[in-house]
Amino acid sequence: MPLRSTTLDSGMTVITHSMPSLESASVGVWVKSGSRCETEQEHGISHLLEHMAFKGTQTRSARQIAEEIENVGGDVNAATSIENTGYFSRVLKEDVGLAADILSDILQNSRFSEDELIREKHVILQEIGASHDAPDDYVFDLFQEAAFEDQAIGRSILGTTDSVESFTPDAIRAYMDRMYVGDRMVMSAAGNVDHDQLVDIAASKFPNLKTSGAPDPVEAKFTGGERRLNRDHEQAHILIGVEGRPYHHDGFYASQILSSILGGGMSSRLFQEVREKRGLCYSIFAFHWAFADTGIFGVSMATGDEDVNELMPVVLDQLHQATQNITEEEVLRVRNQIRAGLLMSLERPSSRAGQLARQQLLWGRPISLEETVERINRIDADRVMEVAAQLFHNAKPVVSAIGPLDHFPTYDRIEDGLKS
Repeated sequence: MPLRSTTLDSGMTVITHSMPSLESASVGVWVKSGSRCETEQEHGISHLLEHMAFKGTQTRSARQIAEEIENVGGDVNAATSIENTGYFSRVLKEDVGLAADILSDILQNSRFSEDELIREKHVILQEIGASHDAPDDYVFDLFQEAAFEDQAIGRSILGTTDSVESFTPDAIRAYMDRMYVGDRMVMSAAGNVDHDQLVDIAASKFPNLKTSGAPDPVEAKFTGGERRLNRDHEQAHILIGVEGRPYHHDGFYASQILSSILGGGMSSRLFQEVREKRGLCYSIFAFHWAFADTGIFGVSMATGDEDVNELMPVVLDQLHQATQNITEEEVLRVRNQIRAGLLMSLERPSSRAGQLARQQLLWGRPISLEETVERINRIDADRVMEVAAQLFHNAKPVVSAIGPLDHFPTYDRIEDGLKS
C-alpha cells in the first residue's frame, strides 16, 4: 500500500507515499499556521519565524544546519503561506533520518538569538522593499488587502517595516508556543521512504509537543474594494476579482474548472480573445484561490496605458459570457488538464509530500487521486455556468492596479460593468 497515515499520541500525523523505484525522498513538516493566524501586532511573524528557524539551535549553528544537509547532497528549505507554513528537505533514501532530525531540531530547539534576529530582520526588510519595487508582485498584495480589508487574511505575508522591526525573540517563542501544536502539524514524506520507520522517527524526535490548543483564525469576511497606485511604469498591472469559494464548498471544483476555461492557458477564452484576437495585452490569466472559509476568483492582466480603457470591458464581457455558453468540450479539456497535472505531481516527491500534508490539514485525511478525479468528473458545463452566475452576478468586485492609470476605468464603472 503506497499511501499510509498514522496519528501519534502527540496529535501529529505522519503520512507517507512510498515510491520504492526512486533513490531519494522528500520529507517535511507542515504546520497549520500562516499569516492569517497573526494578531495585528504579529503581522509578519510567521514568515520571520520560518527564516529564524534555520539560524541556529541549541546544538547546531546556522552553518552546521546548512553543511549537514548539503554534505549528503540534500537541501532544506521552508515557505510561509496565508494558512500554512512548511519546512521540507530532499535527500537520498538513506538520509531520511538525518533530514527528519534537522527538521525536528529547528522546530523545537531554535535559539532565536538577538544577533541573528537583527540580521534576519534586515534581510526581510530588503525583501519587503524588493516586493514593493516589483509591480507584478505588489499588485497581488494590494489585491488581497482590498479583498479582505482590515483583516489578517488580507495582510501581506512579509509584514511591514514597523512590524518586523518590533519583533523580539520572546514574541517569536510565544507565537510558536501558541500555534505549533501536535494536532496542527503533519510530517509528510514521499519517495523511497519506509512508513513505520518515519513514524518511529517522528515519535522519538517530537516527544514533547503540546497536543492541541491553537486558536482558530478569525472568520474571513470578503469586503471587496479597490487599491490603485498611479506610477510611471511601462505597463499597468491590473487585477479584478470577486469572492470565490472555500475548499469545502460544493462549488470549489467548478470554480477551479471555470478559472482554467477563462484563463488557464493559451487555449483559454481570455488569452484567445484579449491577446490573440485583439492584441490588448501580453499577459492575462485567471485564477481561483481557495482558503478554509472563503476564496477569491480573479483575473490578472498587464497592458500599456493606451489599451487600459479598452481592455476592461472585454474582460467583463468574457466573464458574463461564461455564465451562458460554457461547452462540454471546454469542461472536458480542463478536466483532462487537471488530471494530467495531478498525475505529473505524483512523479515529483517534493510536490507530493506537500500535497498530502495540505490535504491532511484541510480535510483531516489525504485525498486519493481517484477520489479527486471522481469529484472533478462530476462537474459538467451546466454546473460551471451555474457557479459562474453565482460568482459574477451582482458581485462586489475587488480591484488593484499599479502603473499608468489615467485611462483606467473608475471602480464604479467596473462594478456597474460586472452587474450589467
